[in-house]
Amino acid sequence: MKFETFQAGVWIQRYQYKSFEPVPVDHAWCWEDATVNTLLESANRALGELNAFSLIVPDVDLFIEMHVVKEAQTSSRIEGTQTGMDEALMPENQIQPEKRDDWREVHNYVEAVNAAIAELKTLPLSNRLLRRTHEILMQGVRGEHKQPGEFRSSQNWIGGSSLTDAVFIPPHPSSVPALMSDLEKFWHDQTITVPHLIRLAISHYQFETIHPFLDGNGRIGRLLVPLYLVSHGLLEKPSLYLSDFFERNRASYYDALMRVRVSNDMLHWVRFFLQGVAETATKGRNVFQKILALRTQVEHQVLGLGKRAPNARQALNLLYRKPIINATELERSLEISHPTANALLNDFRRLGLLREVTGAERHRMYVFEPYLDLFLR
Repeated sequence: MKFETFQAGVWIQRYQYKSFEPVPVDHAWCWEDATVNTLLESANRALGELNAFSLIVPDVDLFIEMHVVKEAQTSSRIEGTQTGMDEALMPENQIQPEKRDDWREVHNYVEAVNAAIAELKTLPLSNRLLRRTHEILMQGVRGEHKQPGEFRSSQNWIGGSSLTDAVFIPPHPSSVPALMSDLEKFWHDQTITVPHLIRLAISHYQFETIHPFLDGNGRIGRLLVPLYLVSHGLLEKPSLYLSDFFERNRASYYDALMRVRVSNDMLHWVRFFLQGVAETATKGRNVFQKILALRTQVEHQVLGLGKRAPNARQALNLLYRKPIINATELERSLEISHPTANALLNDFRRLGLLREVTGAERHRMYVFEPYLDLFLR
């Protein structure tokens, strides 16, 4: 199928609405537009550089955890949650009661990402894996009664308050199993020659168009990106997430998806997607560079703490995973006394590494600000 002559699907009249029935995607794809080749080259190069950093950075899993939290917070924000990055890193009891539902949605996303990546070690990327991930995503939050872990058996819609004023109506539920089966085959079809990033661009479009779940489709569709990259060996670690790019270019993102459905313009979508991969991978690489520089700096600083330096290095490893902590958490994680934990916190504050953020006399929380700032830019 050539992008330039692609026909995205047909609108089928239902009882009181028209649903869009996309064509299957598991077949060969080609294009004449040379811009795609240039963008594909740039995206692959940036992705390779990002992957190289994830291989050479010592203890990289410490920092991958922060990438996952950042993705969870950003992807959930696209869906309307109001949890900030700092709040996502705090324990639930530190969150205002009226914001705890949003907080739980973000933490469900973190759990879903980690579970899905772990399952890739024994399961291929599949509908089975996506359904399991969706079940974790929806547990105990808004949407928990909308068939978690199951493809929808009723009609959903995007935008508007009902089917009569919806912006877009995905395919009829009876079409979902076959369309998702076709998409799964496309991920692994070795009989066709299609570059992975092109497959991934088409896959994200197709998933969002099918909208196979009653809720959570946006988050699962964005999570599909790192799952595909890791499962096919393009990334060793789940270090690339496009939610930040999509959120910053939200109107262009939704417009590009709709242009495929309405105007058959797959070329525009693929170009947009590849630009997002290149930009996001480059940004991720730069963050890894800054993490290495910061790590060298703070390791040098804690050497001056004398006999407390070994505990300080352990504390740093904890802070790379959780850059907002309190004395109790430090005490428990390092198995040290309460006075020793407080002494370490005071040392880190004196060195300019930690800042107290609650302003309270008890249950104080401290943020590893120079590190957290790297993920907020």
